[in-house]
Amino acid sequence: MSLWSRLKSGLSRSSEALGNSLSGLMGGKKLSAETLGELEDALIMADLGVATAAIITDNLRARRDLAELDDGALRAALAGEIAALLEPVESTFSVSSHQPHVILLAGVNGAGKTTTIGKLAKKFQAEGKTVMLAACDTFRAAASEQLQGWGARAKVRGIAGAAGADAAGLAFQALEQAQADKIDVLMIDTAGRLQSNDNLMAELSKIIRVAKKLDATAPHESLLILDATTGQNAIAQAEAFLGAAQTTGLIMTKLDGTARGGGLVPIAQKLALPIYFIGVGEQADDLQVFSANGFARALVGLEEEAG
Repeated sequence: MSLWSRLKSGLSRSSEALGNSLSGLMGGKKLSAETLGELEDALIMADLGVATAAIITDNLRARRDLAELDDGALRAALAGEIAALLEPVESTFSVSSHQPHVILLAGVNGAGKTTTIGKLAKKFQAEGKTVMLAACDTFRAAASEQLQGWGARAKVRGIAGAAGADAAGLAFQALEQAQADKIDVLMIDTAGRLQSNDNLMAELSKIIRVAKKLDATAPHESLLILDATTGQNAIAQAEAFLGAAQTTGLIMTKLDGTARGGGLVPIAQKLALPIYFIGVGEQADDLQVFSANGFARALVGLEEEAG
């Protein structure tokens, strides 16, 4: 299956929900000023949010060819508007030559953090980089085993400790080892936590402080994993992590499991952080580089843009 096919399939629940609303709205007719209010409601129901829906419909209202937009043209227009809103956060993830390039990963339990680390490990290894994983989620007993399982599948090294071990101390040990072995990429898993758990958020900050004792520039990226099925509730989660995790970018997972994929748009606008990858399935190849145009077209049910 091509990358586009995976993306379109992964967003099928969201595109079908939005597409059904659009088809019902248009009913074989062309768009009119009167139906723009209904379109705005449809966008809100697709979890794009009130503010985003208003921006899109206002922009459509200003179009001189408004009366000429049939169903297909409306979808193309919507894709263009959504892509324009997302383009500022489309960013290419790159690993520096600094050894090791330290990536901290954070997020609440169930967001797909550990699975995403495994997928990233496979991606980096395929690019010819040496990778080490640090299982610093010592709070949840099964987390270390899960991460080591992904490491074994990707054939990368892992550093783990006993359940309940000091997470910051383990991160220090992993970074020290990665430096000695001249590892290209060190990924540090952290305890999946509710943003309201002050103790675990403090632990997250401690991991960063301890890492800086060995490398003042670490971590070089701090990625927050957000679960698309939570919709706009992910914004509250993200805002809580910004300080403790010093978040530099986002990965949105589980887009294949929700009809609320449109929630990525208001999240992107609110947080204004780079979105590096999106998860559209369980396989390693289903973690895709984020494309504003590709996401927008798949969301509204269009085919891949030619050329």
